[in-house]
Amino acid sequence: MTDTPAPHGDPTAPPRDQVDRILGQWAAQRPDLDVSPMAVLGRLKRLARLVDGEQRRTFAAHGLDVAAFDVLATLRRSDPPHLLTPAELMRSAMVTSGAISQRLERLEERGLVSRRPSTTDGRVVHVALTEAGRELVDQALPDHLATEQRLLAALDDGERAALAGTLRAVLLALGDGEMSG
Repeated sequence: MTDTPAPHGDPTAPPRDQVDRILGQWAAQRPDLDVSPMAVLGRLKRLARLVDGEQRRTFAAHGLDVAAFDVLATLRRSDPPHLLTPAELMRSAMVTSGAISQRLERLEERGLVSRRPSTTDGRVVHVALTEAGRELVDQALPDHLATEQRLLAALDDGERAALAGTLRAVLLALGDGEMSG
């Protein structure tokens, strides 16, 4: 079954988005294929691009980028004294060790995090949120949440919960469950 929208101009048809146009083109050119996955994944990709742009603007107003906010927020939501190893940060942010090292260097240069050796294992380094880092993430977080509220304003609470549950099911099916350790 395809997710082909009603013809343009039909007053009973729901509003059309860019993905509807693409689906219509594929239906015309390749009616033999089921392009219905594009109805979901195409919208997810477009939505991710739009959300990313809005988040970048929000974080830029605080002198941050998405990556810097991600590290600061990960540290802030961890239990006091808000310190993690680079490996723990890497798992939470789902980036490579090289990428986390670069992020940490830039944040340390700005005085937003500090790196210190573990008191129990000299081979382990902990990344700590500094007072300046905590203040900055605490200032940026309400604006970030306001941006997210605005982006989801078209959905009521029930629709948000249903969408979150559906997306969780897809992520779990793809192996993106909670990591232990």
